[in-house]
Amino acid sequence: MYTRLEIETQGSAAWLWMNKPEVHNAFDETLIAELTQALTALDADPAVRAVVLAGRGKSFSAGADLGWMQRQGAATLEKNVDDARQLAHLFRTLACMATPTIARVHGAALGGGMGLAAACDICVASSQAQFATSEVRFGIIPATIGPYVLRAIGERQAYRYFQTAERISAERALALGLAHEVAAPDALDATVQTLLEALQAGGPGAQAAATELIRAVANRPIDDALVEDTAQRIARLRATAEAREGLAAFLEKRAPHWAGAKHV
Repeated sequence: MYTRLEIETQGSAAWLWMNKPEVHNAFDETLIAELTQALTALDADPAVRAVVLAGRGKSFSAGADLGWMQRQGAATLEKNVDDARQLAHLFRTLACMATPTIARVHGAALGGGMGLAAACDICVASSQAQFATSEVRFGIIPATIGPYVLRAIGERQAYRYFQTAERISAERALALGLAHEVAAPDALDATVQTLLEALQAGGPGAQAAATELIRAVANRPIDDALVEDTAQRIARLRATAEAREGLAAFLEKRAPHWAGAKHV
């Protein structure tokens, strides 16, 4: 079904592998389209509780494929805008998924690769990973990834890294807030698995509502409208079958029924 991707199912988690190792999983129009399609399908699959985004070969993703960039440079403005919209749609699709997402980053995560890591809910980096918003070195800007990188590292840090295109080590990425965990290369998958187990313990409906909550309240003033919105959200959830099951499971000292399911 896909020429640039592989999907592996491990329990209720889908591991989505970018599979262009010969070019370090660099973006072209085909990879962009396939990633968008696969992420959309996985988000709609009730059997999938979490998506792990990863890359085959030596790198997570080294950004844009040079051949694709050259084709864009030679194209009309209309074609350029259309291609840019497709890329922007990919990042928005990933960032707005209801299903929890984890970026498994090893090697290089440059340009769009850093954008993918920032757009995921959680980022786990190998201690040997390197990140960069490298676009200015090619005479362009990190436009389509900008909202997600900015959300991850903040405006002040973005002023530096958007302009210098410096390489960011895994430890620096952790300090900046881009990475949530840094693991030795041989412990990377085990660290991801620990997070998957933690996600499995939560109610799937509640997890989707939690991400909606973050998007709704981030960077908003705590005014009467926001307070009312949060009250409405918790009141609606407390009346759901998932909430009743969660409370019953806790009181009865048993696992909740949603283990392995997405919607209850």
